[in-house]
Amino acid sequence: MASKLYIGNLPHSVTDAALSDFVTNAGFQVASAVVIHDKMTGQARGFGFVELAEGEDLQRAVAGLNGQSLEGRTLTVNEARPQRTGYSGQRGGGGRDRSGGRRDY
Repeated sequence: MASKLYIGNLPHSVTDAALSDFVTNAGFQVASAVVIHDKMTGQARGFGFVELAEGEDLQRAVAGLNGQSLEGRTLTVNEARPQRTGYSGQRGGGGRDRSGGRRDY
């Protein structure tokens, strides 16, 4: 099973290909690399995920990449956690109380 890395503090100009090249140049084989973008604006959100090729050592990759610099930014690299299920990404209550009625304030 392949291993997935979370890479944070990415420069907003980094592309999927540039992220893949960065990890490859550090000595790791990459199966896929994705920079996460805001759904509304399309702008990079400053983090991404890299799936390492079969057989790559996840802990060695974390140790080798965490703290490295990419375009002047110090990267934070960890093992990716599974995506939360049931999370809609919405915040706030939309101005309604729990009974469904409008608030009076």
